[in-house]
Amino acid sequence: MDIIDIHPHIISDDPARYPVTPLFGKRSEWSKERPSTVQALIAAMDAAGVAKAAVVHSSTTYGFDNSYVTDGCASHPGRLVPVCSVDMVAPDAVATTRGWVARGLAGLRIFTGGSTKDFDPAELEDPRAHPVWELLAELGLPMCLQTGVVGLPQVTMLARRFPGVNIVLDHLARPELADGPPYAQAASLFALADLPNVYLKLSPRIFAEVQKGQASASTFFPTLVAAFGVERLAWGSNYPTSPGTLAEILAAAQAGLAGLDESQRAWIFGKTAQKLYKALR
Repeated sequence: MDIIDIHPHIISDDPARYPVTPLFGKRSEWSKERPSTVQALIAAMDAAGVAKAAVVHSSTTYGFDNSYVTDGCASHPGRLVPVCSVDMVAPDAVATTRGWVARGLAGLRIFTGGSTKDFDPAELEDPRAHPVWELLAELGLPMCLQTGVVGLPQVTMLARRFPGVNIVLDHLARPELADGPPYAQAASLFALADLPNVYLKLSPRIFAEVQKGQASASTFFPTLVAAFGVERLAWGSNYPTSPGTLAEILAAAQAGLAGLDESQRAWIFGKTAQKLYKALR
């Protein structure tokens, strides 16, 4: 089984060539403390046994300049593909997106908040962004969304308006799980199960959350699979944002999903990624 990671990041060690211009004007602490070049990522993947990756652009380092993620992935064709970010409401957003497609873009991501600012779901409501969504539908490319549960009404709206775009929720939109089965506090997340174009990214944050309160991996992940199906779940390391080596992060995910059968894990650790990102097939 090929293991595919759909959420590592890379940071250049050459700021003169790739200047730091963080979105919202504040650079993330992790990108300063734990930078990982594309060469370091490849070494970490080799050590962990990760075959391929969809590398997510670091908005909190480079804003909307995707030069490093596209250049880095281009240096390892067939193994890495870039997930980029653009200013969705800019007048030239469609042309800009097409330009990044020419440089290898395999999907887009909207960062509405997280490590450097609170979530603002209003950013997902602007109709000026719709032409880019329409372009993604035309090209068959997915969209990752970084938001919290506060943004799930907007996610629902977008999934219904653009059924031809697969939407991948980073960190499952950070649901509250400590109440345990039947996970009533995560009801807004489970309400998305009826939207066939909504996918969930299983990251270290989720594997940590299922160890709190009344939650457990043995009850949460089967509940998630029953609701969404394994074909809409994919693993993402969040390396190096999340502490630990890539091998350690992968091992924690494998332990958390040990209660699922081999065919189910094959989807989460590889086949769903290939379904989302054609270039990884």
